Amino acid sequence: GSQYSHLIARRVRDLHVYCELYSCLVDPKVLKQHKLICVILSGGPHSVYEKDAPHVAPELWEYWKQHDIPVLGICYGMQEMAHVFGGNVDSSDKREYGKATATLIKDDCPLFRDMPSEFVVWMSHGDKLKALPENFVSVAKSENSEFVAMQHTEQRVWGIQFHPEVTHTALGRTLIQNFVVHVSKAPQDWIMSQYANDFVEQVKLMVGPKGHVLGAVSGGVDSTVAAVLMTRAIGDRFHAIMVDNGCLRKDEATRVLKRMREDCGVNLRCIDASERFLGLLKGVTDPERKRKIIGKTFIDVFQEEANRLEKDMGAPCEYLLQGTLYPDVIESISYKGPSATIKTHHNVGGLPAAMKLKLIEPLRELFKDEVRELGMALGIDEASVWRHPFPGPGLAIRILGEVTPERVAVLQEADAIVMDILNETGHYRKIGQAFVVLLPVKTVGVMGDGRTYENAASVRCVETTDYMTADFYHLPYEVMGLMSSRVINEVKGINRLCYDISSKPPATIEWE
Repeated sequence: GSQYSHLIARRVRDLHVYCELYSCLVDPKVLKQHKLICVILSGGPHSVYEKDAPHVAPELWEYWKQHDIPVLGICYGMQEMAHVFGGNVDSSDKREYGKATATLIKDDCPLFRDMPSEFVVWMSHGDKLKALPENFVSVAKSENSEFVAMQHTEQRVWGIQFHPEVTHTALGRTLIQNFVVHVSKAPQDWIMSQYANDFVEQVKLMVGPKGHVLGAVSGGVDSTVAAVLMTRAIGDRFHAIMVDNGCLRKDEATRVLKRMREDCGVNLRCIDASERFLGLLKGVTDPERKRKIIGKTFIDVFQEEANRLEKDMGAPCEYLLQGTLYPDVIESISYKGPSATIKTHHNVGGLPAAMKLKLIEPLRELFKDEVRELGMALGIDEASVWRHPFPGPGLAIRILGEVTPERVAVLQEADAIVMDILNETGHYRKIGQAFVVLLPVKTVGVMGDGRTYENAASVRCVETTDYMTADFYHLPYEVMGLMSSRVINEVKGINRLCYDISSKPPATIEWE
């Protein structure tokens, strides 16, 4: 249930060690199917002594003991460990959120190999361990906690109260590496080039020598990598379809077609359905209705093209390529269950049920940064691999209010200028996502000797690693000034440019 659980898995993957994230309520039979090398118990928002607090099945603790599997408990994971082994966990007199200094008590603990006697850690807890369980000894302390780290004297079991997975814990990577690589002897063989080779061989066996696969391609890094992988496996028997909904970035369809066909060798056809989409969006201002109209129409267009394709080939497509990422999988099996819907996400998730196709999901086990690493291993150009995310509904949700061809054209020009400036000034790669929003607000301006009354627009640039949280990017004033000057002078229809300085939460990254 921890908001940091994804980060733990990512930090382990960073060491080229394969790991999977499971709910604490996982059936022991599921874990026993794997060759377990070690186990990490994550943090969480609960208190172990609460009535409905989550607990690991006793059968698993016994299994780990019998097979001498190392276990590391982090924050709530440590408290769960103490609870199971008979320690005393209770609410702390002083809650601890933020940076703290941990001091080692034992200098021979393998968890803290190559680490100094004092180091900065990140705390986030309201409960703490007040009495050690039997056969445990204290390894580290802080000003507020007598037991910041503990270890079992007979089993390979450790608990730590702080979060080594966040960057605020300066030596967190070292600690995780000590546990995963040095203590547990996990093989560091999770390499993207080998992942690609394995996938290609699996697909050849799955699809066979005559099978055909359909896939939706947007030009983003996920669909590009998935399409290139599939092409490597079965060549032109992979049929990629791109749908131009009239709300793409300036010249996007032309650029994607060229890149995918000429540079990546992907069998791609582009369907220009812009008039159809924009016609259905006429008069619609509610963002959720925009998303649903675009999502449904996308499925309709894709289905029609798939039927046309099958008729031309004289053979059915049995498989559908889908770019599901590992965080999507994690969300579906998390302890708390899927998060409340903030807004409808547009992907091809509606296609399988409608088309009754068998899914192929090459990116299902990967985080976003691993998809980029895989893209580089496949030889995809750097600009494509490092493209910022672009929403399925496209500019339709970056145009607040009604979407019209004229407003799309205005936003396309402004967006193109801002992207060019970010690339020219070297800021694009430092930013997680950047875009322009066209506001349904007109403001008075002066250009030359005349009065103008045109739209305001806002630039949004954020720093993020997981897109679950984000901070606004501190763009230098001179770059902001250049953006403002060029957009207002070159884009007819905008006479005021703002910069969004809100973080997520409480704001979302997109405006709609």
